[in-house]
Amino acid sequence: MNSYTNMAVGALLSTVFVMMSVSIASEGLFHSEAPEKPGFAIVAEEAPSEGGAAAATAAAVPIAQLLATADAKAGEAVFKKCASCHSADPSSPNKVGPGLWGVVNRPLASHAAFGYSAAMKDFSKGGSVVWDFEHLNHFLTAPKSYIPGTAMGFAGLKKDDERANLIAYLRSLAETPVPLPDPAAAPVPATN
Repeated sequence: MNSYTNMAVGALLSTVFVMMSVSIASEGLFHSEAPEKPGFAIVAEEAPSEGGAAAATAAAVPIAQLLATADAKAGEAVFKKCASCHSADPSSPNKVGPGLWGVVNRPLASHAAFGYSAAMKDFSKGGSVVWDFEHLNHFLTAPKSYIPGTAMGFAGLKKDDERANLIAYLRSLAETPVPLPDPAAAPVPATN
């Protein structure tokens, strides 16, 4: 072996030795024991066994009553939370989520050229289920609880007035908006 090879190997070995020594010394100086009991417990919310049960109970006030006083202009401000993933343009291009122009009373999982999750396709029952006011209300309350397995990563809108304003705004995203439901009528439960 020549002297340059010996110097390179020696430098490598001494570097490894110094790194190991520093690691052992710092572990001894800065070692901390695990606490006997954790500071607080983190409880994860479990998904309901029957899809939609949690969201159905969360929306206590019927959507027809909420929509009677809803403000589409205020809903446009709420839509800013949605705008990073959804488009409200009449051309309705897909982004991370499908375009929402004309979404009210459109069949679920039917927007052109969008790759829906298997859970959303199953829930749509082949296009026979539409985004009516009840479905929108329950879905926007807690998307992952209402349609377990959906790819929508939004936590939901818990405030009734905020959700109603958003639905009123979504209703306005059409050439001819669908009529509002009668607030005096009995609420129609959303069927899964």
